[in-house]
Amino acid sequence: MEIGFLIKGLIVGFLASIPLGPVGVLSIQRTINKGRTSGIISGMGAATVDTFFALVAALGLTYIINFIEEQQFFIQLLGGGVLMLLGIRIFRTNPIKQIRRHRRQKNKLIEDYFSVVFLTLSNPLAVFLFIAAFAGIGIVTSNDSTLKSSLIILGVFLGAMLWWSTLTFLIDLFRKKFRLKQLWWINKIAGIVIIVFGIIAMLSVFFE
Repeated sequence: MEIGFLIKGLIVGFLASIPLGPVGVLSIQRTINKGRTSGIISGMGAATVDTFFALVAALGLTYIINFIEEQQFFIQLLGGGVLMLLGIRIFRTNPIKQIRRHRRQKNKLIEDYFSVVFLTLSNPLAVFLFIAAFAGIGIVTSNDSTLKSSLIILGVFLGAMLWWSTLTFLIDLFRKKFRLKQLWWINKIAGIVIIVFGIIAMLSVFFE
């Protein structure tokens, strides 16, 4: 049944989103500092790009895959630099000023969304994760119908959103228990963690 392809895609999307990388840390930090909506929108940005990567993997777009392989060094170097800059920005964020700013004006959800889209795009090697995942659970779409392929891709997006919504909901449950001093430390820790991710990404290109 075609619904099985939707379920398989959902499983892949959910499991692929679980590893708590820099996007996960950023989503948690935004949920605590800005609220659940900001966290979900940030997760949606990651889910959108993951769905695009899954589409590339499912359809076997050779040109894009070859480009990623050929430019892996520069892409990973750029991605690491973006992570470091983002980490420094979060590290230097003053929670008091941030709260006052959000009280005066609405959260810039579009900015939250596209910043994560760009951040996730800086790690296109994730496309190979979806290639391996599809092969591992027996999904081959090159000869399948458009409906089956569409269900797989839709499932990936829904699975990713299920994870980000669940994570954001759980973090939001404890959000009101955080005080300004704790928010200050959360920004420092989140910033350092993301900076470390960036350094590792940049150094790894020289040791592969």
